[in-house]
Amino acid sequence: MSGQQAVYTHGYHDAVMRSHSWRTAENSAAYLLGELTPGRTVLDVGCGAGTITADLAALVAPGRLTAADVSEDVLAKTRTQVAERGLDNVDFAVADVHALRFADASFDVVHAHQVLQHLADPVLALREMRRVCRPDGVVGVRDGDYASMTWYPQVPELDEWLDLYRQVARRNSGEPDAGRRLRSWALAAGFTDVTSTAAAWCYSAPEDRTLWSETWAERVTDSALARRAVEYGLATPADLRRIADGWRAWNAAPDAWFAVLHGEVLARG
Repeated sequence: MSGQQAVYTHGYHDAVMRSHSWRTAENSAAYLLGELTPGRTVLDVGCGAGTITADLAALVAPGRLTAADVSEDVLAKTRTQVAERGLDNVDFAVADVHALRFADASFDVVHAHQVLQHLADPVLALREMRRVCRPDGVVGVRDGDYASMTWYPQVPELDEWLDLYRQVARRNSGEPDAGRRLRSWALAAGFTDVTSTAAAWCYSAPEDRTLWSETWAERVTDSALARRAVEYGLATPADLRRIADGWRAWNAAPDAWFAVLHGEVLARG
């Protein structure tokens, strides 16, 4: 055992999974696609809803991909996604990124999307990812940076939401502004060749805005984030309902726009 505890601030509410199901390799792992050639082996750490996982598996087939998550319930969702895509090159494993149960140099590519921000010791996690990656392989990580999120129109409740989320995440020993730190963490983990980039999600199309706003409105009132915000004395249920209403008011504006900046790293050596 690693002795580390990771608290997933979002939790596994249905609204969280619906939001995460919007993600694809194209919109969430474009920086990694050049590394994903047929026949390569991949470890996908924190596979979550499985939409990115399935895309990665399709790209490396007939190479095998191992989908790993700390939650067996989440792995069940990934299994469903993989089965719906008709993929037969995916293995599944319950695994702790702080102490991966794989031999040294087991994979050509090790990938983690929106994982490091939730860890008290992301450098330890990166060392483990480096350990299980082959010497000529690559570790790819991508994380959002909450402080850089920006939107229009300026709904005051969204400012409250952002401040509240960052407070809860840090009480959970995470780092919500992880994107800007990925290069530093990779170097601290011992990687000698680190390529750093950035990319953004943009929610402006009506269907994307509605998904983003409605799932956040639900998460603010009904998910693990809501429970912990109240438990930590950072908000009341009435506060959370007001913030949820703010999300819906934002989406109702015809000129609504939201952007999420991400840091990305390809690490070798």
